[in-house]
Amino acid sequence: MNNPPLVSIVITTKNEAKNIENCLRSIQEQSYPNIETIVVDNASTDQTQEIAKRYTDKVFNKGPERSAQRNYGMIEIAEGDYVMFLDADMIMAPEVVTSCVQFIESDNRFVALHIPEIILGQNYWSQVRRFERTFYNGTVIDGARFFKKAIFVQVGGFDTSMSGPEDWDIDKKLKQVGQIGLLPDLQNANSLKSWPLNQFITESGIDLNKTGYESVIFHNESEFDMTFYLNKKGYYAQSFDTYINSWGKNDPDIKKQLGLFYRYFGVFLEQGKWKRLFRHPVLMVGMYWLRFLVGIKYIMRHN
Repeated sequence: MNNPPLVSIVITTKNEAKNIENCLRSIQEQSYPNIETIVVDNASTDQTQEIAKRYTDKVFNKGPERSAQRNYGMIEIAEGDYVMFLDADMIMAPEVVTSCVQFIESDNRFVALHIPEIILGQNYWSQVRRFERTFYNGTVIDGARFFKKAIFVQVGGFDTSMSGPEDWDIDKKLKQVGQIGLLPDLQNANSLKSWPLNQFITESGIDLNKTGYESVIFHNESEFDMTFYLNKKGYYAQSFDTYINSWGKNDPDIKKQLGLFYRYFGVFLEQGKWKRLFRHPVLMVGMYWLRFLVGIKYIMRHN
């Protein structure tokens, strides 16, 4: 690309020394030539900041929650025409940023993009989570990750009164301005073969020799921990009432996101996705068990 626009990538952290380096390495290995890396830490007590400073001089402290961290990095610090955010346990395949810029600039309707996400891990529950996540790409369960900065600023960034549904909330604000696209994944390309993070991804349960994943984000949730997972979902559920009150309980997206039918059936059946359920019955059983447990956390959110 001639004169490629600057893309600012913001990583929010809190005691992420075990994950942050792979995240930053994946930014370093992007094929896109014009990237600004910003780390917004929340008073880590481990080596997070020290590791981050090896990769960027833009390391800041901000709290109290990830929404405030993201807004600080993406609105106040970022200088790019485009902004995106990552969690510290995410690893970008090498063509993600290039694909995002090319795709969003090819169609003026899009103000932001969803990016396909692959959950890492080899144990059964990690495989279940990876299976479940494939059904959400580009749906109202997904959340935009790559934005035109001017539009992100225009809609006011993330709502800092929420922790969890703020990803859904900003999608709804963006849809009042334009459309959110789904980044298409690339297949059968070759850049992953020499990618320095290839071995780590392979050891985390993904066979990169079978299918090209050059424009996806790998989410390193580590080997699945049920207690941690449910506690996190329970914490996020505490903000759902704030989200519902912002848009109204009869909002069509909210009825899907928090409604029984869509969350347990519709999102898994629409657009022919039901075929995947029957191809993987063992994973389907685990997925519905997780959905049931998360539903209990939602019901109990006031307790």
